[in-house]
Amino acid sequence: MASHKQLLTNFLPAFIFLVSFVVETVHSGTVGINYGRLADNLPPPPQVVQLLQSQGVARVKIFDTDAAVLSALAGSGISVTVAMPNEQLSSAAADQSFTDTWVQSNILPYHPNTIVDAVAVGNEVFADPQNTAFLVPAMKNLYASLVKYDVASTIKVSSPVAMGALQSSYPPSSGSFEPDLVEPVMKPMLEFLQQTGSFFMANVYPFFAYIGNTDTISLDYALLRDNGGNVDGNNGLVYKSLFDAQLDAVYAAITALGFPEMKVVVGETGWPSIGDEGEVGASVENAAAYNGNLVRRVLTGGGTPLRPDVPIDVYLFALFNENQKPGPTSERNYGLFYPNEEKVYDIPLTAAALGVSSSKSKVAAAAHRHRYHSGETWCVANEKAGAKKLQAALDYACGKGGADCRPIQPGATCHDPDTIRAHASFAFNSYYQKNARRSGSCYFGGAAYVVTQPPKFGTCDFATMD
Repeated sequence: MASHKQLLTNFLPAFIFLVSFVVETVHSGTVGINYGRLADNLPPPPQVVQLLQSQGVARVKIFDTDAAVLSALAGSGISVTVAMPNEQLSSAAADQSFTDTWVQSNILPYHPNTIVDAVAVGNEVFADPQNTAFLVPAMKNLYASLVKYDVASTIKVSSPVAMGALQSSYPPSSGSFEPDLVEPVMKPMLEFLQQTGSFFMANVYPFFAYIGNTDTISLDYALLRDNGGNVDGNNGLVYKSLFDAQLDAVYAAITALGFPEMKVVVGETGWPSIGDEGEVGASVENAAAYNGNLVRRVLTGGGTPLRPDVPIDVYLFALFNENQKPGPTSERNYGLFYPNEEKVYDIPLTAAALGVSSSKSKVAAAAHRHRYHSGETWCVANEKAGAKKLQAALDYACGKGGADCRPIQPGATCHDPDTIRAHASFAFNSYYQKNARRSGSCYFGGAAYVVTQPPKFGTCDFATMD
């Protein structure tokens, strides 16, 4: 394979994919990202804001009110959900003077130049029963303080709730909260949210349900891939994904308490790219499939089977891999990006990247050039690796790696464009598909990464194992 002298600078992004649409008016949801910072190697906040803007991300959620982050977001047009940490709930519940001071210190110096659109009061508070009693009083005092300083009309108050707060989530229509939470906290919180025009926030992780039930839950169902679906025997609704089923279980639990119109926002959802031996399904390929398919699911419009007309709003977890998070390996590997800002895998995050009409339309037709199934993945070259590294990896893939590199030889169907990135992408993908898309088969020492949209280089078709 002849060496290339330089990389192509004007290339079509790997996620470009021409589609033809049958369009019907429907409201699409929104995709934001959780920007956690439990790490000692992350870029400074101004650099992170530039990264968010480059990806078209317009909504972020943080887990505190860090001054450097809020200052960096000023004037960016990116809205942010901030958080009051769990350890402050008792003080916030005891006295409105505490929340007055909190708003004065953490909201007013930044908003509205920094667009604070919500405050998450605590996070998965019910994990600590001693904190549970403080939650709703803290939310009420905080809201009163926002009213006092005339910002309550633009800043909502909510609290992220884990799926563990549900006593039952299967079938979805039987969703119900733990009985000991209903009267003390769930009903009062839902009443508060309804009175203030806010939303319920749920953290929804199909990954956890899948790894605990691999004998009964298929990976395709968990990753929003094509599958036969599951029927809710109580109402006949068909579920094509575990995400929809979990979200509808939350809706059912809320409705059972008398709040059928309550909106649910997914405060966290994601899939790890690496896990421990027992964390079945944690891989780059599965993470790319889950998050990529979920983004497509959200941005192409429509709701869940129980709430078909309610758009789905989600915050992906997370922006970066965070090396100081405690717990199993997976906890440190939910990021879409490495701390050096390189992508762990490539997925579209906006309607434009998906090719969805800006008028918020529903995709009802297939591809203009090729049909592909949701959940498929490809392997492409990482131009940031540099020409020397790409060439070495290309030589390996076409040599010892056994990739089929005949189509990129001079005069063959995929020789043009004659660039190192195009040729390496073809070879890397051939190797990746030949190895059944196994974890680690699209890496080449950092010279490659996984994408969820068919690569487009000239007129070349990239193979897939499906």
